[in-house]
Amino acid sequence: MPFADHPVRRVAAAEGIRPSGTWPHTIPAVRQLLTDGLDLDPGVTFLVGENGTGKSTLVEAIAVAYGMSPEGGSTGARLTTRATESPLSDDLQLTRGAGASRAGFFLRAETMHGFYTYLEDNPRTGGQQPDLPFHRMSHGESFLAVIGDRFDRHGFYCLDEPESALSFSSSLAVVGVLDQLARSGSQVICATHSPVIAALPDARILEVGEWGIRESTWDELELVQNWRSYLQAPQRFLRHIL
Repeated sequence: MPFADHPVRRVAAAEGIRPSGTWPHTIPAVRQLLTDGLDLDPGVTFLVGENGTGKSTLVEAIAVAYGMSPEGGSTGARLTTRATESPLSDDLQLTRGAGASRAGFFLRAETMHGFYTYLEDNPRTGGQQPDLPFHRMSHGESFLAVIGDRFDRHGFYCLDEPESALSFSSSLAVVGVLDQLARSGSQVICATHSPVIAALPDARILEVGEWGIRESTWDELELVQNWRSYLQAPQRFLRHIL
């Protein structure tokens, strides 16, 4: 049986929105998105770039425009502690896939601790399996547990730097989960600094920076080239800071 259309076909500026001179429109990647729009493929799309280039801002805004909480969780979660998200989601319009699942989940690394508390305060009901004791796990274990427990339906999955808590082997485990999501017909957009996670075969890679947004391959990424150079000769880099 063929999969239904993928959840988000295109992200573009909402009607009447034009790039302005205020943040976050001043970020080149955001400005390009609002000017040209961005078609999203089925499967997995990675956003890769330096800190401050806008990849997390884009993933957050797309997740919120889809109907997820800016602090993480599924489309039904309404976790709110302190509003720090950008207003970009209000400026976006998503073109949904016909007949696609409306389910989704936003994993945002910097707010996961609060999300675990939210789950404790809002336990599952109706005969569902109880939530895992995330607060009693290590940081990395809890991330993997959330991914294993919550990434279980066809839908749209947004991840913002999931590698922040993960070891090398755990990052490989996440690659396996993302691959399985894509094979089962789900759609993923993930901002990452990890060359391990970004190496997922057949994923689309968008590199963001002062140029805006551009297609890339894993081998061509500045991220990959920098890690290769560092691992081959770390002293070449360390002598400038030590």
